[in-house]
Amino acid sequence: MTTAIAFDTHKFIRRLRDAGVEERQAEAFSEALREAQETRLQDLATKADLDAKFEKELSPIRIDLAVIKWMLGVLMAGVIALILKSFFPH
Repeated sequence: MTTAIAFDTHKFIRRLRDAGVEERQAEAFSEALREAQETRLQDLATKADLDAKFEKELSPIRIDLAVIKWMLGVLMAGVIALILKSFFPH
């Protein structure tokens, strides 16, 4: 997905002509600038692109955290069982 930036080529050409640039040169400058902007925009990531990438990167971490939480719960249950056993032997 690309983002469009409004670029008024007519206004740009008129401004260059008013500054003394010939019509053909002003049109060439305008076209070159528009192409440069389009090229740069194609390389930019959108918010949706970044969200998708982060979600993909974070998914395995979330799974690992769920496993760690489960293991910690089992460990805590074992520790509590040992503590209770030491206070209430038989």
